[in-house]
Amino acid sequence: MAEGYARHIYPWLSAALSAIASVFPFSLEEVLVVVIILWMIIYPFLKRRKKKSWRFIVGREVELLAWVYIWFYLGWGLNYFRYDIYWRMEVEPAGYDEQAFRRFLASYTDSLNQSYTAEVKTDPERMRQEIKEIYRQVPSMYGLALPQDYQHPKQVWFNPLYSGVGVLGYMGPFFAESQLNEELLPVQLPFTYAHELSHLLGVSNEAEANYWAYRVCRSSKRPAVRYSAYFGLLPYVLVNASSVLTEEEFREWIKTIRPEVVKDYEYKRMYWNERYSTLLGEVQNKIYNLFLKGNNIPSGRKNYAEVIGILLSLEEK
Repeated sequence: MAEGYARHIYPWLSAALSAIASVFPFSLEEVLVVVIILWMIIYPFLKRRKKKSWRFIVGREVELLAWVYIWFYLGWGLNYFRYDIYWRMEVEPAGYDEQAFRRFLASYTDSLNQSYTAEVKTDPERMRQEIKEIYRQVPSMYGLALPQDYQHPKQVWFNPLYSGVGVLGYMGPFFAESQLNEELLPVQLPFTYAHELSHLLGVSNEAEANYWAYRVCRSSKRPAVRYSAYFGLLPYVLVNASSVLTEEEFREWIKTIRPEVVKDYEYKRMYWNERYSTLLGEVQNKIYNLFLKGNNIPSGRKNYAEVIGILLSLEEK
């Protein structure tokens, strides 16, 4: 049922919701969340002044949350329960193969080094249009909705909060909107945009979203966008390499990466660490981890790094 929803209902529904949202320059998702929170706080005081019972008040608030729950899953959340990318691409998940990973690592490192460019800034509008056009060329068998010209990332009101918890972007399920952190580094922008756009096109799995961001940006004609593809994948390659290689092999591999790339990566870490709140970040991580596990992604936040497994499986195909 979920796959039928993702292929036949969601594309039309998301296009309609995005069309409505596109009229507004701000994020309707944020407005909705703020209104709900304020209503949940103020409503009990208003009703208690009118002598309403707590049972009545709690009942109304539970009813509101139930409608929000239904709206979330009808508007986008059912995509969590569609068939995974392996089923849709007709490939078997690759088992553990150290030699296959080492071959991938060597090939990836060469491509990362070759893709490096010092000029990482690119025209945002042209970049978005090119990425949308590449997504339109994805075969229909993969089950992605088609991006619409009027779908643009929205400005957010609480950007310091997103930076504080390490959120680079998110897809709003209630109005089919994508939001990007306004403090993204230029080298991160294309990959993050392509990642969030994939969610808007019906991808719920974070590893798959990373796969599409990598695949789409790698296909760009713009050097900055291609570099963003390989640079965006680097954190997940590091995670996998650190678990496969010995400590000495890992250090030797790091030495094969261009110094300019390493410098960009270290600057990125420093840049976001300065904005990160450990307390808020840990709370957000735990909540999101539980959310993912409750929505058909048993590995939780570790799912992001599982993009390497997808790439290895496709290599074997």
